[in-house]
Amino acid sequence: MSVAIAAQPAIRRNAARWVAMVAAVCSTLMAGHAVAQNTTATSTTWKPTKATEFIVPSGAGAALDVAARKLTELLTREGFAPSIVVSNKSGAHSIAALESLNRHPGDAHTLMTLSTSYGNSLAQNALPAHLQNSTPLVTLFREFTTVVVRADSPLKNAHDLIAQLRQDPEKYSIGIATTLGNHIHLGAARPLQQGGVDIKKLRIVPYKSSAESMTALVGGHLDVVSATTPNLLPYLQSGRVRILAIAADQRLGGVFAQSPTWKEQGIDYVSDSFQGVMAPSGLGEPQKTYWVSALRKVSETREWKDFVALNQWDAQFLGPKETARALTEQVARSHALLLELGLLPATAVKVANAR
Repeated sequence: MSVAIAAQPAIRRNAARWVAMVAAVCSTLMAGHAVAQNTTATSTTWKPTKATEFIVPSGAGAALDVAARKLTELLTREGFAPSIVVSNKSGAHSIAALESLNRHPGDAHTLMTLSTSYGNSLAQNALPAHLQNSTPLVTLFREFTTVVVRADSPLKNAHDLIAQLRQDPEKYSIGIATTLGNHIHLGAARPLQQGGVDIKKLRIVPYKSSAESMTALVGGHLDVVSATTPNLLPYLQSGRVRILAIAADQRLGGVFAQSPTWKEQGIDYVSDSFQGVMAPSGLGEPQKTYWVSALRKVSETREWKDFVALNQWDAQFLGPKETARALTEQVARSHALLLELGLLPATAVKVANAR
């Protein structure tokens, strides 16, 4: 993997300026909550009158897709929409999905998964300006990244992996989804870096979804995979994989109960990944209010709570303002980390150094 790296003095000089710029971009996400921009929504109430499209920025079967399909199933069943169609649009930095969302400004019949990847793309300066103005609606839960190998792998724990990669960072192929520098990539790179591994030399292999990278792992085409917990469930249940480390605060339950955290193994790392829902720019307050209320009510159902627990996610409902604020903070954190780890694209480093 070849990644351009800024010199350390330049990083120190420019990181604060870059983070401030990115935070300014993200402030537009919060501004929309003070003023309704959609002139078509003039009434005090609104509800969907036709099929709603829910865009998922990953392939079918991955964690983002699984969550979106359960969420849309419940939204429809509870009567919050006449019907909802899930559209999978995988691609680097979610650009294909965001372009689709951007074609419907002010139309609340279009929703999209909001995930940590969106914040990482903002942090990398990877999105054109017209794709930076989506409307965050809610956060639904935290999710945790894992590092996993096949059950027959000689690697038994995180210490084994770190020891081997310290000697030869290119020894193992490591699958991620979907983009270099995203939260799945950082979910492996950051703790390995803390363990003394030269992460700039890792052999990172991007896939369209974690479902695909997991299939490649068990098929013998990858040595290691970084993925979130739901993608591992069928493989753990059948005993085909072993988790080396989970980036959670403490051990999870169910089939993950025997899997150690990074912290247990001496690496102080916990991922800050999350999933939620966003909408196009230009939504009026009645539209935002409707969907926030609907999503809150669905998140309080027993079926949704059981679904979140099954996938070993941490339920956390945040409204529009809180979600926008958390996203702004995450963007600043991610950019600082990407600079520190040398994972920014060359163009982003050049922009940072020019400011």
